[in-house]
Amino acid sequence: MCRWAAYRGDPIYLEELVSSPAHSLIEQSHCATRAKTATNGDGFGIAWYGDHPEPGRYRDILPAWSDCNLRSLARQIRSPLFLAHVRAATHGATRRDNCHPFVHGRWSFMHNGQISGFDRIRRRMEALLSDEIFDARTGSTDSELLFLLALEFGLDRDPHGAVSRAIATIEALSAEICGDVLVRFTAAFSNGEALYAVRYATDSRPPTLYAAPLGNATSYCLVSEPLNDDIDCWMEVPDGSIVVIGEDRMSVSPFLAEASARAA
Repeated sequence: MCRWAAYRGDPIYLEELVSSPAHSLIEQSHCATRAKTATNGDGFGIAWYGDHPEPGRYRDILPAWSDCNLRSLARQIRSPLFLAHVRAATHGATRRDNCHPFVHGRWSFMHNGQISGFDRIRRRMEALLSDEIFDARTGSTDSELLFLLALEFGLDRDPHGAVSRAIATIEALSAEICGDVLVRFTAAFSNGEALYAVRYATDSRPPTLYAAPLGNATSYCLVSEPLNDDIDCWMEVPDGSIVVIGEDRMSVSPFLAEASARAA
């Protein structure tokens, strides 16, 4: 299982989540405490928003703890919205194209979880993509393909509904081809304006997700694991939830995987 952190609010330096806290994302890359595996050393990546609509991005296959460039960049880059991820591979080789976050246009996306039987349904998932979206695929992970499927299903128009329809489609393909269904999905994604996160699993065992204010009442971070020992400030996001962080507030609403889903 991977670990990730995301932020939306007043501009801060990336190091405030990535490297400075006692249990920072870099610390979690070799000493995760709320995951199946303590080590997440199969690469890392960061995506951040600045003066342009599309995000900047830096990824590498080195473990996050051993890349001095990551600490240097995190100390210098200041952003109101960013995603950061350390990878423990389940599908796809350890190569840069398979490191999160994935980016398409103004969207960025990162994921922690699994799709059981992915190798058996991958071809059918790919067949649902238009040529334009299919040609954007550069890696071989289930996470990237799920992101592209959400784009195909209208992520620009309806983020909640598009992700819901993408997961429902995967569940239907798994039931048809594999005979059983197991999807565990905790992901963050953004269009540079709002930050979204979903926590969901077909077996009620989704990867962890926590939220907390950072700095003031309108700035929030979302993390796989709390960044410090101040347990009272961290809210565990319930299973079956979508989180939306906009300019002035964070909301948490129910999330279901439905083929006909629309945002509330």
